[in-house]
Amino acid sequence: MQNQKIILFDAQCKLCSAWCNFVIAHDPSIKFKLCSVQSPAGQSLLAQFGFSTTDFTSMVYIEAQKPYTRSQAVFRVFSQLGYPWKLISVFKLLPRKLTDWLYNKVAKNRYTLFGKYQYCRIPQQKDEDHYL
Repeated sequence: MQNQKIILFDAQCKLCSAWCNFVIAHDPSIKFKLCSVQSPAGQSLLAQFGFSTTDFTSMVYIEAQKPYTRSQAVFRVFSQLGYPWKLISVFKLLPRKLTDWLYNKVAKNRYTLFGKYQYCRIPQQKDEDHYL
């Protein structure tokens, strides 16, 4: 897991699951590995980096054993996807206080806005290589 680029996501969140589907669709070379925060591996990674294992307030992106959260995590992922998606990372030039504030507003209301699964999403077999 040392050199992998890992996206930790809330598998019960419909927005987070849609984000995973987006990453899978735009990451044909499988640069990123996806890992549910509810899984044993996800719980272990959260604990390893000092994040809560019960309160999931941000996607966590781990690259080169360094965690990124909130808008910085999103921008780092977008910067490594192909065009035109790579261009979205230009927004990281905005003040982090602003981009994290926007991220937090969506994250706080994600279940209300997008819904919540009563179970964790099970990956389709064709997407298996994208998961940790």
